[in-house]
Amino acid sequence: MENRSFYNEILTEHNVRPEFKHDMEDADIVLEGVNPSCGDDIFLKLKTDGDTIVDGAFVGDGCAISQASADIMLGMVIGRKKEEALEMGKIFMKMIKGEASEEEIDSLEEASALRDIAHMPARVKCAVLGWRTLKEALLGEDADDDEDDEDW
Repeated sequence: MENRSFYNEILTEHNVRPEFKHDMEDADIVLEGVNPSCGDDIFLKLKTDGDTIVDGAFVGDGCAISQASADIMLGMVIGRKKEEALEMGKIFMKMIKGEASEEEIDSLEEASALRDIAHMPARVKCAVLGWRTLKEALLGEDADDDEDDEDW
């Protein structure tokens, strides 16, 4: 129970005081992500330098889970190579599906606070909205052709 309380605190903190929820006018990549089943709608904004994500932000509205997940995700991927960010996304999707190892879950740091979403099917799309938008933003049209994991 103590762990669940800690995870709830992480999600609440990222929802109430998101670090990355603000506009970013000089973004190189801007992509809208929508979850039509519950109305979550974000615009993911990334600034890149070559193959590195050097800054990021998001704006939009949605439930606490979608907003916290997007904020946590940006905190993890800023400063990393695009390939690393995509690999984190794959691990995140494995965790959400209940298929990740404890070591993989631990590698997700604060994003591991969303591990119980696997048991709440109606909230899965909320939790993965930011990650799916990131994948599409980085891969463009190739996002749907990723052979490694058709669900990611």
